[in-house]
Amino acid sequence: MFPETTPGPPASDTRMSDAEAATEASRLIADAYRPAPHTPTAYRDTSPLPAYGDTPPVTQPGTPPMSQRAVDASRLMLTAGLATVPPGLIAIGVLIASRQADPTVIGMICAAPAAVAVPILAIARLFSRVAEATPDTHHHHYAGPVRQENTTTHVRKAVVKRNRIHG
Repeated sequence: MFPETTPGPPASDTRMSDAEAATEASRLIADAYRPAPHTPTAYRDTSPLPAYGDTPPVTQPGTPPMSQRAVDASRLMLTAGLATVPPGLIAIGVLIASRQADPTVIGMICAAPAAVAVPILAIARLFSRVAEATPDTHHHHYAGPVRQENTTTHVRKAVVKRNRIHG
């Protein structure tokens, strides 16, 4: 706080003289009309931006750079692989506990899920490729002048490419 505007301790039953009252009144009026100190409302960071140029990006540790589709597929494979661990451990524990741990039986139990899953996944992939190969057909009928504009944006390796087809 400003020392000239900080009130002092209350006076004990003493009244101000007319000169003191006039001085105090002029001080209060001057304080009321004094502009408030400037408070900044914005800040501009003037530090230099990081440099960029022709240097290729450096591979970071962790998951290697992949497309979103590859990332989704790899995470699906990881979770599906982890989901088979508990049932396999339970089956092995039951076989060991029942003294029926025959290597041929364990091999059949472990190979059965893969033998069933491989054809199912191959058929699913075939259906997805067929669906991608047949694009949707759209028929539009207009009764006046039409301006059609198609914009396709591809973002790859931090380069934006736009194809605009005006028809």
